[in-house]
Formats: sequence, structure tokens, C-alpha cells
Amino acid sequence: MVLLGSNGAGKTTLLRSISGLLPLLNGTISFEQRPIERLSPSERVRLGVAQVAEGRQIFAPLAVSDNLRLGAFARGKSSIQANLDQIYAMFPALSAKRDDLAGGLSGGQQQMLAIGRALMANPKLLLLDEPSMGLSPLLVRSIFEVIRQLRERGTTVLLVEQNAVSALKIADRGYVLASGSIVLADEAKNLLNNAQVQSAYLGR
Repeated sequence: MVLLGSNGAGKTTLLRSISGLLPLLNGTISFEQRPIERLSPSERVRLGVAQVAEGRQIFAPLAVSDNLRLGAFARGKSSIQANLDQIYAMFPALSAKRDDLAGGLSGGQQQMLAIGRALMANPKLLLLDEPSMGLSPLLVRSIFEVIRQLRERGTTVLLVEQNAVSALKIADRGYVLASGSIVLADEAKNLLNNAQVQSAYLGR
């Protein structure tokens, strides 16, 4: 799923409310038919909700491998190594730098690390906030390929992304947010051909 909207529409606020990083002032949030608005962020992670925040927010003084292990804080230790191997297979650049300090990675590698850290929690719902921001076109393609793979293996992804064309091409559904409200919802392929969306977000 992709969430579109202009700056200030409430996209990041929505993601942070779902993950528990912002308190909900009113209303409810349900995940797998269970209300979660009163749960702490860590409890939501244990249920299967993980967020990759805008700006990556990695732990720069720690090694790449330690950053990844921190993503599995809510799980038992038995399968952590298997998950690490999966992340390194998904992001070979991280495998080569597993013992390096995270602060020394390039911007693209830091974004891969942020995504990998979230995946270490084995999320059922992955919230991605502007994962392509500040990356070169080549790295953007790599990030979107990873998102496509996650979608195909059954992980639900809620993506906030300014690169609307690329986001809609890999999404099943899209939502347009304005002033905190959903004003348009449809299959992603239909939104690609929607004149209103094309004018506002696709530069057509």
C-alpha cells in the first residue's frame, strides 16, 4: 500500500500513530482485529508492527551487525542468526560491512540498514517513511526492488513516498491523504491513470 499526499498532509503523523511513537488523541487503531492504540511501541513490535522512520535513525556508534541485532530485541535468540543471514543475503553491501560502524556507511547503505533492522523483528506490517529520500536513482531502484520482494513474500508494507510513480507501480492499493483525511482510495494501477493524481503527484 502507498500513501500519497502533499507536505503537511499528515502522512508521517499517521505512521507514527500506528507504530505508537505518537499518542492518539481520539479514535482507535486496530491490527488483526485487535485494538492497539493503548499499547506501547514495543508491544506493537511484538505483535508484528515495525517502522522505518524518515531519516533512518540508525545507531551510528554501533557496528552494522549490532544495529541489526537490536531490531530483534522483542524476539527470542534462537532464530536471530538465521534472520541476520537473510538480511545479509538481501543487502550484500551490509554483509561486507557487518563489523563496520554504522555511522561510516553511505546514505544508501544506512537506508538498507534501517530497513534490515526493522525486518529483524519479523514484522507482519512494515511502515516505510520516505525510504528513497536523498538517494541516487540506482539506489532508489534497489530499495524499491527490496520492497517488491517483501510484498511478494507476504509482508504488508505501508509506504509513504514522494516518488509516487515508482511507489504506485509496486503497490496493490493507494491512498491520497489531505489535511489528515483520506480523500481518495483505489487500486494503485487506477491511481496511476487518475487525472487528479497525475496532476498533483505524478507531474503529468
